[in-house]
Order: sequence, then structure tokens, then C-alpha cells
Amino acid sequence: MSSAVFASRIQFAFTVMFHYLFPVLTMGLGFFIALYSTLELKTGNERYGKAAQFWAKIFAINFALGVVTGIPLEFEFGTNWSSFSTFGGGVFGQTLPMEGVYAFFLESGFLGMFLFGHGRVSRTLHWISGMGVAVGSLLSGYFIVATDAWMQHPVGYELAQDGTVHLKSFWAVLLNPYVGWQYVHTINGALLTGAYVTGGIGAFYLLSNRHPEFARLAVKTAVIAGVILAITQAFPTGDQNGKAVARYNPVKLASMEGLFRTQRGASLAIIGMPDTQHDRLIDPINVPKILSYLAYGDFSAPVEGLDSYSRELWPPVSLTYYTYHIMVGLGTLFIGQMLIGLFLLWKRKLASSRWFLWTLMLAVPFPYIANEAGWTTAEVGRQPWLVYGLLRTAAGTSHTVAAGETVFTTLGFAGIYALLGLLFLVLVGRVIYQGPEGET
Repeated sequence: MSSAVFASRIQFAFTVMFHYLFPVLTMGLGFFIALYSTLELKTGNERYGKAAQFWAKIFAINFALGVVTGIPLEFEFGTNWSSFSTFGGGVFGQTLPMEGVYAFFLESGFLGMFLFGHGRVSRTLHWISGMGVAVGSLLSGYFIVATDAWMQHPVGYELAQDGTVHLKSFWAVLLNPYVGWQYVHTINGALLTGAYVTGGIGAFYLLSNRHPEFARLAVKTAVIAGVILAITQAFPTGDQNGKAVARYNPVKLASMEGLFRTQRGASLAIIGMPDTQHDRLIDPINVPKILSYLAYGDFSAPVEGLDSYSRELWPPVSLTYYTYHIMVGLGTLFIGQMLIGLFLLWKRKLASSRWFLWTLMLAVPFPYIANEAGWTTAEVGRQPWLVYGLLRTAAGTSHTVAAGETVFTTLGFAGIYALLGLLFLVLVGRVIYQGPEGET
């Protein structure tokens, strides 16, 4: 791999991972805003409206930072990945503008109405705007995931004589068999992040003896939603998404599991250290035959190992393996933590169990880590392909951009993003410090 290609990959990875820190919460918080808005409309209880307004303020900050950090990604398609844009622009040139025109404007328009229309428009219209915020964020996520799913499993296209891809069926791209469970798994992870942020801030207020009514509502909502979301993140969404990987990209599955040799009745590696020099997993703890069952629904099914493919088609095995296991490990912890929270809620001790509130507050960063690890697994595991089976990553970059230019701009991004990250923390911290409107 040339230094220019490597520099472009590092730059895009850095900018997209920093950017995703913001939309992952907007997609998650949109649901809670809609939920509290619905409860306010149904019951007439103002505490739900105050909760919805509070979370909408945090949503707005995330939305703004998501827009700012997302713009450079669009430019990178032209500056560093012009060959990829030329090759596949006929396809993702349809889905990405859809994300901007429909989802972005829908989301931002309803967000403005929701934030500034409280008390100025009818309760029904205000509720509609809250629902519009949630729907807009979910639509935005779908178009992005559909684009990525096409890169994982290209469909609905035809190759032109000049070697580029032309769109043959727009609906085939949107209804790609790969996109369904990938999208649900992605949104489920975002919703779980929203639950943890909601619960973490609520726990902070309870531990600080501030805004007790709002805090109890936030923690209770987070635990109830968190139990459902943590379990469904593993089954069925994670399980079915894994089956899609096994069907359409088995070499990625082998890397995720550290499976170096094809096996019938393959074991699931709970832990272990991949050794690509000797093609083995060091000190593994295996569960016999479970991988075959999870991948194909048959305990005796053969699972292709990395030995079924030329080494040049292997993704970075160690990185794919470790990020996948970080995601799964954290997901398991989320299930355990939220089940404990549900038990405390049942015993009417949730708001008074300070030890649990501490764990809930301190756990807020971990859903972000799990989401980033999951996307790293998906994208690194697709390598060396930019569009699976059609375009190598090395062939998708711009031939006239030198490595030094990319390194220079990446350093610039790092400095700007450090300032944006600090600004985000200050703004969100200010909202949290001020608390929900009308609460003491």
C-alpha cells in the first residue's frame, strides 16, 4: 500500500469516526424526544414536556456539530477519493443527496419548530414536530446505511464500458438484502446510546441532589428502554446482521472470529489473540460448534476460514477481531447492567441505589466506544475492497494527491476538531448545569 493511500485512509477514518460521535446521539435522542412529547400530549403532564425540551437542547447541539463535522467528508470524496467518486457516483450520488435533501431538511425544520414553538403553537403541532425530529433522524440514518450496504454487497447496478458503475435499480439499492438488519442494528445501537446518555445525566442529577423529579423520570426511562435495547442489540439484530456477513462476506466473518482454518461445527472464540504469522488463535476460550449455529443455524455447518482465501484478500485480521470483540464484550456488559437496573426498579430502589447510579453515569462513554468499534469492524473487515468484489481501496484514491498534503490537512482537522470537541463539552455542560426549565 502506498503512503498516499494509507494517509487518505487514516484521514477518512479519523474524520468519519469523530463525526459519528454526534449523529449516533441524535438518532438515539430523537426517539426519547418523541416519547416524552407523546406522553405530554396524552396525559397533559408538563413534566414530560419539560423533559422533551431539555433533551431537544442537547439534540440540537449534537445536530449542529454533526453537520459541521460531516461537511469535510463530502469534500474528501472529491479531494482524496475522486476515483471512487467517478466509479460509484452513479449509485451513491442518489442516496447521499436523498439523505441531505429529505432527512436533513426534515430533521432541522421540525427541530426548529420544536425548540421555538413550545407555547407558541398548538400542542398537537408541537407533538408533530417532535415526531418529525425522530423520523428525520431515522431517515437520515437509513440513507447512509443503504449507501454503506451497497459498498458491502453491491446490487442494482450495471458496469459501463468505461469501467464505472451505473445505477440500474434505485429500489434494489434501497432494499438491498444486506441493508435491513445492518440498519436495524445500527439504529438499535444509537437508541441504546441515547438511553445511556439519558440515564447517565439523570443519575448525575440524583447523585447531586438536583432536579429529582426530572432525574427519576430520566433514569427510569433509560433502564426500561435500556433493557429492551441491550438485549435486542444482541438478538435478533446483531445475530441477523452476523448471518448477513456470513452469507455475503464470509472472509470478514472469519476475521471477526479469528477462524484461520475452515471447520465443520466451528467453535465460537470468546477470547483469544490472533497470530497472523502462524495462522492461529493464541490461548482461545472456545464454545464448541456455536459459531456454525450462529452463522448458519446448524451446529454441524462448515464455516469458511481465512485459509479459504488468498492472503491478499484478507482484511486486517487483528484489528477486525479486536474491534468486534470489544463491541460484543461491551454489549454483554450493557445487558447485565440494565438487568440489574430493572431489578432495582422492581424493588423500588433504583433512585436510591447510589452505587448503581455511579455505574450508570460512568458508563456513558461505553456505548460510543461500542458503536465506533462496530463500524470499524464493518469497514475494516471489508478490506481490501472499497466496493466489495468490484473496486479495491487502493484504486479508489486520487492519484494527484500526495501523502504530505493529506497528512498536513489531517493535522489541521485534528486541531479544529479538538476545539469543536471542547466547544461541544462546554455547551452540553452548560445545558446540564442549567437543568430542565422550571425545575429547582
